Amino acid sequence: MSGIIEQERYTCAIGALQTVVAIPRAVPILHSGPGCGNMIQGFFERSTGYAGGSTSPCTNFSEREVVFGGEDRLRENIRNTYRVLDTDLQVVLTGCTAGIVGDDVGAVCEEFRAEGKPLVAVETPGFQCNNFEAHSLVVNAIIDQYVALYEDENPARSEKNTVNLWASIPYQDPFWKGNLREYKRLIEGLGFRVHVLFGPDAAGVSEWQRIPRANFNILVSPWYGLPIAEHLKEKYGQPFTRFPSVPIGANETERFLRQALAFAGEHGAGFDTEQTENFLAREIGGYYEEIDNLATFLLEFRYGLPNHAHILHDAGYVVGLSKFLLHEVGIVPKEQFAVDGTPEAFQAEIRADLASASDKKTIPLYFEPDAGKAQDVIRGLSHSGRGIILGSGWDKELAKEKDFDFLSVSVPSPYRLTLTTNYVGFSGGLRVIEDIYDTVLATYR
Repeated sequence: MSGIIEQERYTCAIGALQTVVAIPRAVPILHSGPGCGNMIQGFFERSTGYAGGSTSPCTNFSEREVVFGGEDRLRENIRNTYRVLDTDLQVVLTGCTAGIVGDDVGAVCEEFRAEGKPLVAVETPGFQCNNFEAHSLVVNAIIDQYVALYEDENPARSEKNTVNLWASIPYQDPFWKGNLREYKRLIEGLGFRVHVLFGPDAAGVSEWQRIPRANFNILVSPWYGLPIAEHLKEKYGQPFTRFPSVPIGANETERFLRQALAFAGEHGAGFDTEQTENFLAREIGGYYEEIDNLATFLLEFRYGLPNHAHILHDAGYVVGLSKFLLHEVGIVPKEQFAVDGTPEAFQAEIRADLASASDKKTIPLYFEPDAGKAQDVIRGLSHSGRGIILGSGWDKELAKEKDFDFLSVSVPSPYRLTLTTNYVGFSGGLRVIEDIYDTVLATYR
């Protein structure tokens, strides 16, 4: 049996260079062949940031380094990167060739750390894991090799109303910037200070240095990122609360926020209950005001709107979007496909989370990293009414075949430009509705 899969919706481990790119003024250095950065840029598109993709410093591992080792080449590359780029943090990531040869990247980086350089080494050969898992490897390496240097100035759990947020994986989630901004706004609205750590709303490495100060961690994920929260619990004694799917719309967003509030109360945080309830009331009220405004449109177009949907995305979005479409949009989720390579250990929990969406309807869920096979399943299905596919750019032609509507919501996505759009929260739910019905209305002539 061949190990080849079609239309992979994630990258190899070195794709976690985007985790570094998402930290303000941090730069990845690739100890790899010259094609790795180009491959990542081609998959994520528009994702170079400060120095990512094909602009990342790279040792361009060649046959010479395979024979004689590449440590001298890496040493030279690091030194020149410091000369050319004004950076606050550099992270060396290894590719497959470096992993096979066995270069001691950690020892090379230690030479520069001894000079006071902020440098982190991470083993990310492509055969080790995918970028969902490598995201945790990179973050934990930064915590151990960089954040740990500042522990004396940042006592563990010293700020009772400060939290570290671990949610959207940068660039793998096309809405990561907007999502993190909205998470931050919502959690701050409850009365907390939030270390968002990635993107334009983060404070750069100074915020990473303060990670130990947080009272607890908030993780939004069905499985990826869990090693980060577990590591911080072990290292700094920080407990964590995990919300297992992406909270979209009023129901799940309120549940997410109240879960965070309850957890904070259990761990000594103090907040103004009246202020918190007023904030939630305003957010919920504003959301349902827009839904009320939508009612006339839905009544008028009820026979020309999609009545069922297929989603191809990571497990967190599959569950989050399914719950939202069923309960707040009126589109029935049919067969759904988690295409993120979900580890088997988490699949039963994710199925149970999706099953909790309804006690009347069963939503079939496939864990299928081979998106080509997922598409073949959809090709063989027949449901009455108008359908819509929410997936990556690769699913656009399938939607045409099925005469379905199509909305691009995952990578790779050459048919959509996403800058700061968010899909999480109350406003995110409204944006999903806008995007779905803009797509539908565009089909009318």
